[in-house]
Amino acid sequence: MTSPGPLFKNVDCIEFYVSDLQKGLDYYCNGLGLKVLWRTETAIGLGMANDVAEIVIQNEWERMEVDIKVDSVVDAVERIKAAGGEVVYGPFDIRIGKCAVVRDPWGNRHVILDTTKGTYITDGSGNIIGQAKPE
Repeated sequence: MTSPGPLFKNVDCIEFYVSDLQKGLDYYCNGLGLKVLWRTETAIGLGMANDVAEIVIQNEWERMEVDIKVDSVVDAVERIKAAGGEVVYGPFDIRIGKCAVVRDPWGNRHVILDTTKGTYITDGSGNIIGQAKPE
């Protein structure tokens, strides 16, 4: 049987919990040189040198999380299940597409997401002001 190719496109982001978003900005931006890409009341997306993946600081849940981008979450969960993984939660709608929490056969949990609804449009401060349509 021929494999359809890699399911995962790239790491979308790594989320870190910070109790105080401003102190998180001071550390990651002022101290480590990352730049603000987008922000909400509970999370801020920060760009690294190559802008392929983001660091997201958030104050909603005290855990680290890895989010991996796929073309289609709906298709990806079926492929993950067929390969022996499981769906912990989802798929569910998010502002830019769909998302699901999955686990591999060894118990490693991660999030998959797609951008089938588009991407954020932000102002100069990173505030989300709109949404670009998917290509």
